Amino acid sequence: MIKQGNTVSVHYTGKHTNGRVFDSSVGGQPLQFEVGAGMMIKGFDDAVLGMKVGEKKTILIPAKDGYGESNPQNIFDFNRLDIPDDVPLVVGEKLNMHDGHQVVPVLILEVTATKVKLDANHELAGKDLIFEIEIVEIMSDEVGEIEFTEIFPNL
Repeated sequence: MIKQGNTVSVHYTGKHTNGRVFDSSVGGQPLQFEVGAGMMIKGFDDAVLGMKVGEKKTILIPAKDGYGESNPQNIFDFNRLDIPDDVPLVVGEKLNMHDGHQVVPVLILEVTATKVKLDANHELAGKDLIFEIEIVEIMSDEVGEIEFTEIFPNL
């Protein structure tokens, strides 16, 4: 069974509550991560605890345990004159801005002659999400430890 600190491989499909798929590993490489290390959203991390190899689960992750609520402070106006003329500004499209240290993807919400309203929230912020999860492998968190399911898969 999965516990904090295990490294696991999972297949997953992430969906919006309307059923539209936004991401999936099915048909590709499984996702590998350390449980409880902050590599995954809290709801996903919590959901795999106690699961076994081959087990499948469908979960609903509320926004607060996913990508968080949408933060109004991340929606801001940017001076239109500070954006080069050759950059296409289309409402609903994304731009990559640089904050001096990293690239920050932003969504264009509104364009006028003097300003561009941008949203720097994660695209899944404020949304409840559905994940279908299948445990592919549980790696040990201690050298020499072997999961019983690797030796006795029918347990």
